[in-house]
Amino acid sequence: MWAYILRRLLYNIPVYLGIIALLMVALRVNDPVWGFLGKNADQEAYEVKKHAMGLDRPFHEQYIGFLGELATFDFERESWTQQGRTVGDLVADSIGPSLAITVPAMALTTLVALVIAILSAYTRGRLPDKFMMVSAVLGMSISFLVYIIFGQYWGAYVLNDRLGTEVFAIQGYESGLANWKHYCLLPVLISTIVAVGYDTRFYRAVMVEETNRDYIVTARAKGAGKGRIMFVHMLKNAMIPIVTRVMITMPFLVMGSLLLEVYFNIPGMGRALYKAISENDFPVTEVLVALFAGVFILTVILTDVIYALVDPRVRLQ
Repeated sequence: MWAYILRRLLYNIPVYLGIIALLMVALRVNDPVWGFLGKNADQEAYEVKKHAMGLDRPFHEQYIGFLGELATFDFERESWTQQGRTVGDLVADSIGPSLAITVPAMALTTLVALVIAILSAYTRGRLPDKFMMVSAVLGMSISFLVYIIFGQYWGAYVLNDRLGTEVFAIQGYESGLANWKHYCLLPVLISTIVAVGYDTRFYRAVMVEETNRDYIVTARAKGAGKGRIMFVHMLKNAMIPIVTRVMITMPFLVMGSLLLEVYFNIPGMGRALYKAISENDFPVTEVLVALFAGVFILTVILTDVIYALVDPRVRLQ
């Protein structure tokens, strides 16, 4: 297994190097210094800023220097819009708030969607199945932004007003387990409601396919209970597509949820990237996009390893 992981890492190094090169070229198509200073800036201010950022060096020197930053996680360049703060400080401060929302949301969404999907597949064609699928489709039809607006209004503003106390914060974030329910629970619930419909339909399709397998017929013939068939036999044999679905979302655990973080004013990675792009903060944008690409590549490799762990039929070669 370790040989396979090492081999995949070596294979993906050229891919990552190519991604970084394309990223650096794309961010320099429109001069980032002019974009930050504005068209009315004088040439002297432009030259000073460009030299301070090292953007007057040859491209290959900038490329090698940026690869060195990524290899050592030494992001000491200063943010253009947040004076006195390095890119590394911003990344370190943003990861925690993002994980406080995305990890519980993913775990809760996966659990709820799997339970509903298994029950729906087992009652396929009957009233419970139709009700759950119609509910899932209706939930998918509503915009994420609508959920956020209504969630903030009814889940925070109206509820807090009627109870006479602030159960959920409308905006803001404070670290610590004691503050998690106040600042993070409502965004987690909104994220779960949004995603559960999509995941339920996918998992149901997987489970319906499994209900037609010979091992299910054999289990029924042997007198296995419904609970054992659904949550042991079916779930175990459907783990490959389930793992794939879960692992697809893994990079977004680190990068955060853009809309939730912006509307709830949570200082996570998604909000940091949004601010960096909207404010032309070139160093922060470059580092965050490069990190996201790296996390995505590592997730693909980790997915293959998990395949082999959950399904003995899969061999890593």
